[in-house]
Amino acid sequence: MAITGEYDVVVVGAGNAGMCAALAARENGARVLVLEAAPFDERGGNSRYTAGALRFVYNGVDDLLKLCDLSEQELATSDFGTYTQDKYYDDLGRLTDYKSNPDMAELLITKSQDTLLWMRGKGVRFAPMYSRQAFKHDGKFVFWGGLALEAWGGGPGLVEGLFTALEKNGIDVAYEARGEHLMDDDDGVHGVVANVEGKTTRIPAKAVVLACGGFEANAEMRTRYLGPGWDLAKVRGTRFNTGNGINMALEIGAMSYGNWSGCHAVGWDYNAPEFGDLAVGDNFQKHSYPFAIMVNATGERFCDEGADFRNYTYAKYGREILNQPHQFAWQIFDQQVVHLQRDEYRIRQVTKVTANTIEELADKMAEYAPVDKAAFLKTVAEYNAAVQRDIPYNPTVKDGRTTKGLAIDKTNWAMPLEKPPYEAYCTTCGVTFTFGGVRIDTDGQVLDVAQKPIPGLYAAGELVGGLFYHNYPGGTGLVSGSVFGKIAGTSAGKQIGRNT
Repeated sequence: MAITGEYDVVVVGAGNAGMCAALAARENGARVLVLEAAPFDERGGNSRYTAGALRFVYNGVDDLLKLCDLSEQELATSDFGTYTQDKYYDDLGRLTDYKSNPDMAELLITKSQDTLLWMRGKGVRFAPMYSRQAFKHDGKFVFWGGLALEAWGGGPGLVEGLFTALEKNGIDVAYEARGEHLMDDDDGVHGVVANVEGKTTRIPAKAVVLACGGFEANAEMRTRYLGPGWDLAKVRGTRFNTGNGINMALEIGAMSYGNWSGCHAVGWDYNAPEFGDLAVGDNFQKHSYPFAIMVNATGERFCDEGADFRNYTYAKYGREILNQPHQFAWQIFDQQVVHLQRDEYRIRQVTKVTANTIEELADKMAEYAPVDKAAFLKTVAEYNAAVQRDIPYNPTVKDGRTTKGLAIDKTNWAMPLEKPPYEAYCTTCGVTFTFGGVRIDTDGQVLDVAQKPIPGLYAAGELVGGLFYHNYPGGTGLVSGSVFGKIAGTSAGKQIGRNT
C-alpha cells in the first residue's frame, strides 16, 4: 500500500506482539499503521510458525472456560490440572537461573490470563492442547507441564485471528515495509524511515512501537553474539527477523539488555530448509525425545533426555545438539514408546530410518549422518542394562524411572530399547528466537543507556531483553509477546491522548 495517511502510532512488525500493540493503541484512540517486512504471503513473523502453545495462570477448569468452549465429554474425560502464579514464578525462576528481570516477570505472570481474555474479546480463539500436551492415563486425558491451551489453528490460526481484528478495527498494514531508522531528535522519536516496496519512505508519527523480532535470521549477528558455530544453525521461523528493530533502537542510544549470548534453540529435522517453511510450519521440531535416547556422531548419549518435561528442556537442547560433532543427533525409539510421539514425527519430510535390529539401524543411519557403530551398540547395551525396570512408567508425571550407573543417567521415563522395529530420527539445531535486546520499563517504553525513557519509543516481543536467560518455559513466548505488546500499545496510545 502507498503510505499517504497520517498516523499517531507506527508499529514495526506484524507478529503477535506487534498486532497486540496495534490493537491496544487503537483501543486508546490512536490512528495506527503496522509495518510488515514480509510480503503478504509470509506475513505474521515468527508467530505464524509456532505451534501456538500458551503458558498462562489458571487455577482450574473455570478459568479455562472463560477462554474456550469445552464439551461435557471433554470436561468428564480430562484432567486439566492447575497452573498457579506461584508455579509460574517457580518455573521461570528455575529455568533462567533466577536472572529474569523481576518487574518483567511479575507483569508477564500476573497479566497473562487477563491479556488472553482481552485477546478473546478481540476475536482470537483458543482450544485445549489434546494432541501435544495430554496423555491418556487411567481413562483420562491428563495435561502436564503447565500448558493446557493453544491458539485455535496453532500459530497460523493466531495470526489470522489477529489480522482479522486489525481489519475490523481500521488498522492499516503495509507489506514489504522494512523499518530501517528511527526519526529522532533531542525530544525523542517522531517516526520511522522505512524501505517500503523498495523505496525509502519517511513516516512521521507521535510514537513508535518496535516489535519486529530478534536477530535469529541474521547469521552474522548469531555468530557475533551467540558464538562460533551458530552460523550453521537452521532458523525455525521467518527469514525477516534480522535484528533491524534492535539496531534501530541502539543507533539512537537505547540500552542493550538481557542474555545476548543466549537463545531459544531446539531439536530440528536434519534436512529442514535454511529458514522456516510455512507449508510444514512447526512440524520440523522433534520434541518427544524424553521417551527416547539421543546419541551423537561418536555413538554416545550427551544429555539427560528425561531431566524434566519437554516444556522445560527443549529450548536449551538445541544448543546441546549444535555443540555435538558435526552438529547433529539421532533420537532412538522402540515400539514401547512410539505411541507417545507427537504428530510432527509423522510428516512426509521427516529424516527417519527404521530397522528390526539395532545393528541394522546403525547401518541405515549411516546413509544420512553416521554414528560410530561399535560405540553406539555399546551405548544401547549399557543403557538397557541400567534401566530400573521395577519403577512404574508414567509419561504424565516425572515418574522417577531412571537408569543407574551411567555417565549420564536418564532420570525419568527410561525405557529399554528392546521391542522392534526401532526408529531413529536425525536432528540438528533450530533457532527460534534470541534472548538479548533492548531494555524497557513497566510501561513498555524503551530506556536509554542512562536508563531513562526515550520519549515516543516503545518495544515488545522478541527484541526486548531481560526476560529469558539460558532457557525458557514452553509457551511463554507468545504470552509474553501478547502481554508486553498490549502494555506497549496502551502506553503509546495514551501518550497520544486522542479520543476514538
